[in-house]
Amino acid sequence: MILGRSERGRPPAEPVTLKILVAGGFGVGKTTLVGAVSEIRPLRTEELLTEAGRPVDDLSGVEGKHTTTVAMDFGRITLREGLVLYLFGTPGQERFWFMWDELSEGALGAVVLADTRRLEDCFAAVDYFERRSIPFVVGVNCFEGAARYPVDAVRRALDLDESVPMVLCDARDRESVKDVLIGVVQHAMAYPAGRRRTVTT
Repeated sequence: MILGRSERGRPPAEPVTLKILVAGGFGVGKTTLVGAVSEIRPLRTEELLTEAGRPVDDLSGVEGKHTTTVAMDFGRITLREGLVLYLFGTPGQERFWFMWDELSEGALGAVVLADTRRLEDCFAAVDYFERRSIPFVVGVNCFEGAARYPVDAVRRALDLDESVPMVLCDARDRESVKDVLIGVVQHAMAYPAGRRRTVTT
């Protein structure tokens, strides 16, 4: 038997690879989510927050945060045999939003992480994917000590269309994150092809 070939002599099928973005506001848990589920050591581009960044980085509600993603987070997860997801976590601060167009090119869909303590921080991500007709799921990251709200109440606060799935999740928990990612894939597969548009800068 030739190495790398099946018993019938055909080369093994290449796995289907899908690209998913993880977006949301500063300190919402994007890096944590990618790290919780990635089967490889995640690539991270975190830098320490500095005094120079204080005028532009709003730390309200995340005072304990000492680092920030300046380019992207990257991870990989195999959902099942032959289906691999590549995860790209986007930077949350406004001054790095110029990178979103490049990161979103070729993406199947996205996760928009939301923190109910700073819900307005995810508005930009929701607007971004809506304008570009990229299918997305909103994951409400349930932080310890944060007030819990019904999904319908959060949906109304975000003025989110009923067709956009919303789930409660824990960005630290692998199984919880897997459920969110499966939701993105299912939503993207059901998304009308005619609604997708090419990303433009």
